[in-house]
Amino acid sequence: MLHLTLRQLEIFCAVAQAGSTVAAADAVALSQSATSAALQQLEQGMGVQLFERVGRRLALNDAGRALLPEAQSLLEQARGIEQAFSARAASLPVRLRVAASTTIGTYALPAVLAALARSHPHLGVDLRIANTREVGEAVQSLDVDLGLIEGSSHWPGLEVEPWMRDELVIVAAAHDPLVQAAGQRPLGVAALRAARWLLREPGSGTREMVEHALLPHLRQLPAAATLGSSEAIARCVSQGLGISCLSRVLVQALVASGELAVLPTTLPRMWRDFSLVQRAGKRHSPALSAFVQACRAQTGAVQTGAVHTGAVQTGAVHTGAVHTGAAR
Repeated sequence: MLHLTLRQLEIFCAVAQAGSTVAAADAVALSQSATSAALQQLEQGMGVQLFERVGRRLALNDAGRALLPEAQSLLEQARGIEQAFSARAASLPVRLRVAASTTIGTYALPAVLAALARSHPHLGVDLRIANTREVGEAVQSLDVDLGLIEGSSHWPGLEVEPWMRDELVIVAAAHDPLVQAAGQRPLGVAALRAARWLLREPGSGTREMVEHALLPHLRQLPAAATLGSSEAIARCVSQGLGISCLSRVLVQALVASGELAVLPTTLPRMWRDFSLVQRAGKRHSPALSAFVQACRAQTGAVQTGAVHTGAVQTGAVHTGAVHTGAAR
């Protein structure tokens, strides 16, 4: 005979997140006394205390911390079952929670969301845009149903599916003297070391991939400035404040308009994957399956044509392992 219920686990998770039964009561639509009673019943049924009182807050103890991911996983499975087997699910509005790193959320996902809106008008998506580290943490804690990241995943318990392949290019303002110099001879290591680099903040997938690609060749990559947005970096570069290594997807329009130029260098071409990440073993609800299918369909659409930027031509974007190497 079971001694706990999904409702008790839902209340436990709400208290763990809110830090008090008072704050959690609003989230679970109960009175404070009913919330406290449900939490007591859970602790009694399990035979273990889950929280310690620290001032006015309730903090998880070791048993509570061990239970939290298990409880979150059970609740996620229960929500998936409800969506999958509800007879009315097809006609009811459903909302997915998705987190995406900045470049993906700004430049790659709008086409996916537009296609999804046409094919599944009852499906809404709440999109959170953050850096790769924050996206991974949100997926791990089940704050979102799915994440889309640039670069690698470093979080245990997550499944990663490569989605799109993106090229990293070194760019400068069109009027930067380095553009004229690179037009005569591709820039070598010495010139790149001496340049003013504008970089993303630590924790960004772009920053990680840039360092992974460039440090083996340059040995050092001092940042003249760090910015929390790749688009802000691109705009600063276009004003002549320095150079940067950015996604070709992001700089495409600025290169086409003549504000930025891709610098030819002696370095090998650099690639990285955009990837889908989710909790290991997570069951796909019909809504989540539809979103993933829309992402895969967008990959196929991008594969049908090559990308051109100024005088530089790249191959079609496609899924594949991240690598840094000579153009193939």
